[in-house]
Amino acid sequence: MSLSNLLMQTRPAVEEELFALAPPYTLFISICDGKRRAKVRHATADDFSTAWRSAASMARRAAKDAKMNVCWLRVDWVTGIEETTWREIKRKLKTLTSSFFRQGIALDPDLRSAFLEQEINANAMFYGGKKVEHAVLNEKKFMAYVRRRYRNHPEVDFSDDKPVYVLSTKGVFTEGSGTPVPLHGSGRHAGRRRIKEFDEKIAARLIVTSSQYLARQVRASGQFRYGRHACFDRNINHYNALRHVGSLYAMLEAWELTGDQRLKDAIDRALEYLTREIIKPVTLPSGKEVSYVVDGDEIKLGGNSICVLMLAKYVSLTGSKKYDDLMESISLGIDYLQDPETGKFVHVLRYPDLSLKDEFRIIYFDGEAAFGLMRLYGIRKDPRWLSIVEKAFTYFISAEHWRAHDHWLSYCATEMILYRPEERYYDFGLKNATDYLDAMEGRIPAVPTQFELMMAAEKLVYRLQRDKNHAHLLEKFDLERFYDGLHKRAHHLLNSYIWPEFAMYFKRPSSILGAFFIRRHGFRVRIDDVQHYLSGLIGYLYYLLRDRNIKIPDNQVDEDTAAAPQAFDSKAIASARESLKLAHSSPD
Repeated sequence: MSLSNLLMQTRPAVEEELFALAPPYTLFISICDGKRRAKVRHATADDFSTAWRSAASMARRAAKDAKMNVCWLRVDWVTGIEETTWREIKRKLKTLTSSFFRQGIALDPDLRSAFLEQEINANAMFYGGKKVEHAVLNEKKFMAYVRRRYRNHPEVDFSDDKPVYVLSTKGVFTEGSGTPVPLHGSGRHAGRRRIKEFDEKIAARLIVTSSQYLARQVRASGQFRYGRHACFDRNINHYNALRHVGSLYAMLEAWELTGDQRLKDAIDRALEYLTREIIKPVTLPSGKEVSYVVDGDEIKLGGNSICVLMLAKYVSLTGSKKYDDLMESISLGIDYLQDPETGKFVHVLRYPDLSLKDEFRIIYFDGEAAFGLMRLYGIRKDPRWLSIVEKAFTYFISAEHWRAHDHWLSYCATEMILYRPEERYYDFGLKNATDYLDAMEGRIPAVPTQFELMMAAEKLVYRLQRDKNHAHLLEKFDLERFYDGLHKRAHHLLNSYIWPEFAMYFKRPSSILGAFFIRRHGFRVRIDDVQHYLSGLIGYLYYLLRDRNIKIPDNQVDEDTAAAPQAFDSKAIASARESLKLAHSSPD
């Protein structure tokens, strides 16, 4: 659809919104071809028609000059203006998490030099770098964008007493379909499309596009493009073996739903790279041969743990026996890292001499080990793996690991009760979630791992409600508060998804579209960030389907007949795939 047609389709929706506002009217028109950062033009007039004609004319000229084949159009309008000073702006920025200033700025009362919130944040104008946790005026970045946006603009006066004007806005976004989508106004949801209901179709779209994003990051060699800083499309020059494996696991979860062959091809390339370049054979002091995921010169408990989890998922989905010996060898490597008396794991050894580097590194590793081995036990029923986890849980409980409120511990507790539905495991899982609700309710930035924690805990609650022997444990559990918090967190995740109306303001929109960013880290987009959002959303989709009474087995069975976890019945998978059709056909 041409820019003229996009403008024609969008104008009535904008005019209707502005009918209730008093003049003058300030309109911002942003245009993008999906490949380059959006061009933004704006105009102010005492009547709508004049403001529209002026802004639209400038947008057409910008598109022509840039030889831009416009596919995305966004129109914003000013709904409120607050005069302040740079001193007050700087003071406010210190109270905000980095990149969390969610309003526009004008440098003069007539709004001749003005910027949308998305322009400010996508150009790092209030970002001080990764070492500064709060927002900060970045004069260098601010001036760099001013000069790109306004030719021959004079130097901006940033002195404390200089007046500046804070803008509240609303907007609409139009793409190929030609139907304008209303956007949220200023606030925590600023600039993101309004969604009446976060249903399975929305979840499906996010799952499809984010899994496709991960697939696109897998090079021909099988190595991932690790990540980028979206503002200026700068690659993150680092690699982490654990995140390679973890991203593979999330891709397998998505492939179970989508059946996307391109995704499966990417999985196979990344898996081959893992086995060829990252996993190394190691001889233990006893002479036993095992395998370890090696990250630089380190052997991390979490590496082998996530690898077992991922391979167990691969085997359960494909039936392949190709990696059977490798799963055994990697699992024996985990066994070597456990104290058989206390159940405690050692976290990091040096490679290749196996000397101790860190007895403890991060709480994630313990939960990953238990979860991975439980998934292996689920498909093999080998009592060795269950025994390791039982000993580990004895230690977790005595050490009060639930105080860490870790998502991997939530996963492993939920998994453990499939085969050992004992009160201590239920109690551990509930404590891991319950005492974190206060913190969750006060946490505005989307934290994908904590959403995973809640989705794993929801499974545990669901099973507990159907376990007559232990249902009493829920008597002191505030179910209404829990589910209210769960849905609120789900909606917060929508603010970190890279919708086209967000992507268009970054340097290379197509490189990040459909992924997730971490706003507080300067809009970082990294494979493990996407992994955690994706896993949480898959859990949420299954929850939504179950809530619609689409049969998904609750797996309340004994260890001899337990289905592999996540092995949902064909009706549930079919329903999920039906929801995914819309996302598959989406032009973006």
